[in-house]
Amino acid sequence: MPDVTKTAAAAVEDAIAPPSAAAPAPQKQKSDKARSLWGDAWVDLRRNPYFVVSAVLIVALLVITAFPTWFTGASPTAGDLVNHYLGKPELGKIGSEGWLGYDGQGRSVYARLIHGTRASVIVGICVTLIVTVIGGIMGMLAGYFGGVLDAILSRITDIFFGIPFLLGAMVVLQSFTERTVWVVVFALAFLGWTQITRVMRGAVITVKQSDYVHAAKALGAGTTRILFRHILPNAMAPVIVVATIALGGYISAEATLSYLGLGLSAPTISWGVDVSAGVQQIRTAQHILLYPSIMLSITVLAFIMLGEAVRNALDPKLR
Repeated sequence: MPDVTKTAAAAVEDAIAPPSAAAPAPQKQKSDKARSLWGDAWVDLRRNPYFVVSAVLIVALLVITAFPTWFTGASPTAGDLVNHYLGKPELGKIGSEGWLGYDGQGRSVYARLIHGTRASVIVGICVTLIVTVIGGIMGMLAGYFGGVLDAILSRITDIFFGIPFLLGAMVVLQSFTERTVWVVVFALAFLGWTQITRVMRGAVITVKQSDYVHAAKALGAGTTRILFRHILPNAMAPVIVVATIALGGYISAEATLSYLGLGLSAPTISWGVDVSAGVQQIRTAQHILLYPSIMLSITVLAFIMLGEAVRNALDPKLR
C-alpha cells in the first residue's frame, strides 16, 4: 500500500517548484505606449487620403514659391509681341516658354503662373500667421480672465466682426497709393482676426475648467505658466483647424481684390492680376484666364482639404 503522506508531500513540492528550463514562463506582452491627442491625430492623418493629396500639393506650391526658376527659365515680365496671344498654346512642349501660350503683351503664361505663386502663397501664409497670433492672444486673455476684460475684448471683436471682410479691405486698400504684397497682408489681417478670437475664447473657457488647471493653481503656478504651459497647448486644436481652412480663403480674397483692381498691381505678379487681364481677351484667348483660375482653385482647394482632414483628426466625435 503506498504511503499517503509521502505522496501528498511530493505533490506539494511539484506544485511550488519553479518551472523547468524546458517549459519557460510565458512573457508579458508589451503594452502599447499611450499616445496624446496630437499623436492620435498624426496616425489618423497619415491614413487619410485627403490629407496626403493636399499635403503633396501644398509642399509642391511651397517649393515653387521658394524656387520658381527650377520650373521655368522664361522671364514673367519680358514681353515679345512676336508671340501673339491668339496663337495656340504648345501643349506638347511641357515646361517650355510657350507651353500654356502667351498673354496680350507677349509674356509667357506659364512663367507668370509659376512666378505668381509666390505672391499668393506669401499673402495667405503671412495673413494666417498674423491673425492667429493676434486673435489667439486676445481670445486667450478674454477667455481666461473673463469679467471686464472679456467684455471689452468681446465688444471690440463684435465691432470688427460686423464689418464686411472684402468691403472693409477695399476701403483700407484705397488709402494706399502703392499696393504691395505687405500692404495687402496688412489690409486682410486688419479685419481677419475676429474668427480666431472667438474660437480661442471658447476653447480657453472650456479648458480652464479642467482638473489639471485647478491642480496647477493649487500648487502655486503663476498665470503665465498656466496660460502657456497648460491652457494654450490644449486650446490650440480648434484654432489650427480654423486657421488652416481660412488660409485658402485669404488667398482667394487676395485674388478677388487684385481682380477688382484694388489688390496687388503691376509690376507685382499675381494670379488675380492675370485673371483680371485675361477677362479682356476672354472671347479670343481663353487660356490667359483659364490657367491662373485653375491654379488658384487648386491652391484654395488644397488648403481647405488640409483643414478638413485636420479637423476630422482632432475631433474625437468624428472618428
